[in-house]
Amino acid sequence: MEKTEQIKRNPFTGFIRLWRTNPLFSTGMALVVMVILQTIAISVNSTFSSPADWFGKWISNWLNILRNNAGIGIISLGMAFVIISGGIDLSVGSLYAAAGAFCLVLLDTGAVGLLNKIGLTGAPAILLAVLLTILFALLLGECNGLLISYGKLPPFIATLGAMQIFRSVMQYFMRGQNVALPSEFLVISQASIGGQRIMPILYWAMAVVVMYVVSKHTAFGRHVFAVGSNERTTSLSGVNVKSVKRRVYAVMGLLVGVASILQLSRIGSLDYASGGSGYEMDAIAAVVVGGTSMSGGKGSIIGTVFGTLIVAVMNNLLNLIGVDPYLSSAFKGAIIIGAVLLQRKERN
Repeated sequence: MEKTEQIKRNPFTGFIRLWRTNPLFSTGMALVVMVILQTIAISVNSTFSSPADWFGKWISNWLNILRNNAGIGIISLGMAFVIISGGIDLSVGSLYAAAGAFCLVLLDTGAVGLLNKIGLTGAPAILLAVLLTILFALLLGECNGLLISYGKLPPFIATLGAMQIFRSVMQYFMRGQNVALPSEFLVISQASIGGQRIMPILYWAMAVVVMYVVSKHTAFGRHVFAVGSNERTTSLSGVNVKSVKRRVYAVMGLLVGVASILQLSRIGSLDYASGGSGYEMDAIAAVVVGGTSMSGGKGSIIGTVFGTLIVAVMNNLLNLIGVDPYLSSAFKGAIIIGAVLLQRKERN
């Protein structure tokens, strides 16, 4: 009775309980705090002629954040499935670069372009190149899945090796190649709606909806969580654990292929040496900050979106307050460590 009265007198009891027990709630609150800090930074570091001018710059800043992080946001959705299943994928940055290079080879308007050589140009060539690039990335992800599920390699080792192989082979074939994309291809991400280039944001939103439905309303989604929670028990219940793991990495590859197309059409070029470098860290940071457990079996797509936004807003905030860009990775690393420590504390 006394305990009940104490709870009633403490208005923060329910908030604290939600913070400790609901990762989605705590991640959402952290995002709110980051948005408030970002808004303050914009107000302090800029001059405005009117409230409408302030609001316009605030919206423009947010559109830039969402547009610039749409690619990593899509990759993070796949990384969420991988980590929920109890795995990890260190190859996504190299896979992204390999998929981008593959698309460049298909669509080059010069001597390198394979589709141009057979006389296929325009919209049919672009559609075919997009489909083949996504299929190519899916197959590379499938290779990771086969090594992990049937080759029984630890995910860390398999994807670490794949990371080196994908980038090395891509650089070998692309060295000295100067390729140019057709202008029609750039419309994929650069088309304007209402005067704003928001296509990357729409692609990200569609990927979120699809992955949410898969995670919540399909047998495959339920099996991913089950495998991550207890692989042996899931296997004894009749689920083909190897098939689930293989498909998880195939989905990862597919989403990396989509992100590669999106970013390539947005930027119009690819840096063979450093394209996609660090994407694996960005994706893992977004997933972990979003409340997904590194031990597997626990996480959500919405939490991953929140985590991606937190990392994106943090990067933007650091830029607004003038922090050296070389220190941004240090902040990401600190966020990952802090998020994992909090998860460990919750389990204890």
